Amino acid sequence: MNHLIAPSILAADFANLQRDIEMINNSDADWVHVDIMDGMFVPNISFGFPVVAATKRHATKPLDVHLMIVDPDRYLKAFKDAGANGITVHYEACPHLHRTVQAIKELGCRAGVALNPHTPVALLEDIIADLDMVLIMSVNPGFGGQKFIANTYKKLNDLKALSEKKNPGLFIEVDGGVDQNNVKELLQAGANVLVAGSSVFSSAIPADAIYNLKHP
Repeated sequence: MNHLIAPSILAADFANLQRDIEMINNSDADWVHVDIMDGMFVPNISFGFPVVAATKRHATKPLDVHLMIVDPDRYLKAFKDAGANGITVHYEACPHLHRTVQAIKELGCRAGVALNPHTPVALLEDIIADLDMVLIMSVNPGFGGQKFIANTYKKLNDLKALSEKKNPGLFIEVDGGVDQNNVKELLQAGANVLVAGSSVFSSAIPADAIYNLKHP
């Protein structure tokens, strides 16, 4: 499976969001990663439904919506209606995770579950067969530009081994500190979807940064 690139618009220029989305459209990126933060599950607030809907109007690539929010079940349909193609919820925020995953699938969206850095992959053993994607957070969620957590490689290896037994077609996404320096090692560890924010949008030519992640 060729790996996918999902630039995170959390690192885009919010005053020129349409321009940055059009750059993604014309690049080697595969998805547009949209980080939703509520100021409760994580100590930051990002986008709401109007910004997701505005992104959808301009994006020609699927919206990969990552909900870093408490009680995400309340808003699944609203994010689908705003344009989400995939919805990822956090294991730590969902006491009835199976129900949440089934609700995402019933909406016709790709269903993903994210794990914070301290959450072990083994906790997904009983549900991994039902998932379309698992997102390994390689930084603490809430802010862009953080330092990559090295234990991520072990978690990716663990997840790859689990997926090979129970869900070989699983998307294995990694988010946080992804750049040209670690892309090859991440892919070797098992990742097949790379989220990149700061390393794309802080580069002189963001489309080139995306190309280099797609063709390391």
